[in-house]
Amino acid sequence: MNQPAHETTTRHLGAIYPFATEPGLGADGVLIGRDLIGGAFHYDPFELYARGHLTNPNMLVVGQIGRGKSAFVKSYLWRQAAFGRRAWVVDPKGEYGPLAAAWGVTPLHLEPGGRLRLNPLEAPVDEESPQRRRAELLCSIAEASLHRTLLPSERTAVELAVETTSGNGHSGPALTVPAPTLPAVVDAMLEPTASAARSIRTDVAGLTSDGRQVALELRRLIAGDMRGMFDGPTTDGIDLEASLVVLDLSAVFHSSALEVLMTCATAWMQAVLAGDPRRTATGSLVVVDEAWAILANLAVARWLQASWKLSRARGIANIAILHRLSDLTAVGAQGSEQVSLAEGLLADSETRVVYAQSPGEVATARTLLGLGDTESELIPHLARGVALWKVGSRSFLVQHLLGPSEHAIVDTDGALPDMPDMPDMPDMPEMQGAPVTQDAM
Repeated sequence: MNQPAHETTTRHLGAIYPFATEPGLGADGVLIGRDLIGGAFHYDPFELYARGHLTNPNMLVVGQIGRGKSAFVKSYLWRQAAFGRRAWVVDPKGEYGPLAAAWGVTPLHLEPGGRLRLNPLEAPVDEESPQRRRAELLCSIAEASLHRTLLPSERTAVELAVETTSGNGHSGPALTVPAPTLPAVVDAMLEPTASAARSIRTDVAGLTSDGRQVALELRRLIAGDMRGMFDGPTTDGIDLEASLVVLDLSAVFHSSALEVLMTCATAWMQAVLAGDPRRTATGSLVVVDEAWAILANLAVARWLQASWKLSRARGIANIAILHRLSDLTAVGAQGSEQVSLAEGLLADSETRVVYAQSPGEVATARTLLGLGDTESELIPHLARGVALWKVGSRSFLVQHLLGPSEHAIVDTDGALPDMPDMPDMPDMPEMQGAPVTQDAM
């Protein structure tokens, strides 16, 4: 039986579809692609944060392999150059080489016994207590390597060794005192000073015993299978003026200590970047790809969350990339601190870009992202290159578009020839051969 036609106004019709009434985020910032319910979709985390539309500029990007998340991140960084933004990337699988080549920079290859060394104990020049930050990092690394929580006596031994090697108790800005190195801290733990022992009412033998297990584990970074990467001052001649810096960890991607290596690399990167006065004027982006490797360990997850919380003060927008949202809850048992920290990291990433997820991920996505019925139903069916954007409390369906020259710099799906290419960006000749200009936006 045919039903009579129903007449309504466009004002009321918009309520039928949850995205239809969204006015968009404005025309400021990088052009991402097409809002499937409207026109062009632009996004600028720094501008949105400055206007009070976001409480933090951090982003989480999640999606199955081959759905377009890597293409989005790489083109997003490429386009940010037009706005004077700098980008620093922790690249565990060596996938950002084409982007670096297009940018005219060479990735920094970290490998055991290689020529490049980074000092993870460098601290931002605006850090009020660089010693505490260094001690927290070393304790996180030690706990990750030992697979247990440090005893109070062990943490104290680390703190005293950092104090000894950081300028005899100096607590001012990091700029005024050279950063200690890992070998120096390990030596200070294996052979502590009498004054350090007296400060906690023990003798040298007692303090040596307190820190010995931790010192031997940290020694792995300087004399064991990870030697030659973090065992000295940062190598001279690294081009830190480049607008793109890529740390290539592909040589150690299958290492059992990948989370430790990524933590050391991220610590160095954030310290150097935070010490650049240009960051507050234009904003900088730090990308941690394969972020599950860090979140999987409780100690380093604590450290990463603390770093995420400092982003606002330092003009840094962090971007964490995962395959599945369940990676955030699979890092530990239900109700565990690992899960709490992972969910806290999500809360500190107020922009969430969700590409297609398997049907088994829908319940997790619904819980963690607060998705409605329609959004939950959409996630398993999103086409390649289309993502659900959750920006604060607002939702958008966005089709990411590529410029003609961008395919070469984002192609990581060469093994999937049957997957259709994402659409090209229409009428954007300015994008060929160079980052887009602000006028092109």
